[in-house]
Amino acid sequence: MNHNAPLSPRPLHQLADGPRRVLTHAQLRAHGVSAAKAGEQCRPGGPWQQLLPGVVLLHPGPPTSEERLHAVLLYAARERTGGVPVQPGARGPHPSAFGEAVITGPAALTLHGFSSTPPLPSLDAFDVLVPRLRRLRSTGCARIVRTAALPEPEQVTGLPVAPVPRALADAVARLEDAETVRRLLTEAVRGGFCDPAAVVRELTAAKLLNRPHVVDAVDSLLAESRTLAESRLYRMVHDHGLPDPCWNVELRLPGGPRLGSLDAYWPEQSVAVELDTRAPRPGGRPDDEAEWAEHARKREHLERLGITVVHVNPRRLRDTAEQQAAVVRTALMASADRDPAAYVVVVPR
Repeated sequence: MNHNAPLSPRPLHQLADGPRRVLTHAQLRAHGVSAAKAGEQCRPGGPWQQLLPGVVLLHPGPPTSEERLHAVLLYAARERTGGVPVQPGARGPHPSAFGEAVITGPAALTLHGFSSTPPLPSLDAFDVLVPRLRRLRSTGCARIVRTAALPEPEQVTGLPVAPVPRALADAVARLEDAETVRRLLTEAVRGGFCDPAAVVRELTAAKLLNRPHVVDAVDSLLAESRTLAESRLYRMVHDHGLPDPCWNVELRLPGGPRLGSLDAYWPEQSVAVELDTRAPRPGGRPDDEAEWAEHARKREHLERLGITVVHVNPRRLRDTAEQQAAVVRTALMASADRDPAAYVVVVPR
């Protein structure tokens, strides 16, 4: 069916009793309701009300959160889509009705399932992403956020919602309270919504890492991420029957320099596990590049000494612990077929 095809006029009471009670003026015209008639219905004390410019609520009572969200999206998209009409019997707008409009910020985080963001009814306005060149203004419950590049939205309860890292950055951009920012970032990682690297990338792209309270929250985020990853590594070793390693140690050559720190080490098999919890730092500073280069040099040096280094990514450790355990087990079993490694001193870190 052509979604732009005109519809037969419907009695007003049928529109108001339909499954979708938020329509644009263009959608109403497609149903045979003129602008003059819509204006008459929206007069004070009338059966309808205008929620946003060009967007009508087809009942007189307070709008639900779902109706407000639909109104915001239709308002932000209406100029581009021309108001795609709701087809008879449809339970909601066709996806193209929302055009290039994406819910972001606190409302998006709440839709994703965050507990530290306010419930939808308590939000006075919803942030909605639109292309930078759109000629729209914030009004009523619609707060316009312009962007040069729209993220690929995720469908949550049938609505186009920004991915968590982008929604998080847009929420943080409006926050000055350090504790609130820290709580949001911590829930994003602890709740398994996204990994720290994705958060830092979005905060960097949004130019938010020049704000001291955001930088402090990122430092807490990275510390939280490492603590969680270490806990999951302990569980992986014990839950999958791997032999107990030496935990959190440093290796040194006898009478020589330090070789580096490791999260787990099996001396008899000369196998090490290192958690790769690195994440981009503010602005990609030169000292961070040096840190990454030093990380690679350490691994190469250990492998030249005959020590097998297994790098474990925290996300894979969370999502595929059994596979990661199999990788470590294979490295331990393969040690019998390798030449003996150089003698090293193991000291607590």
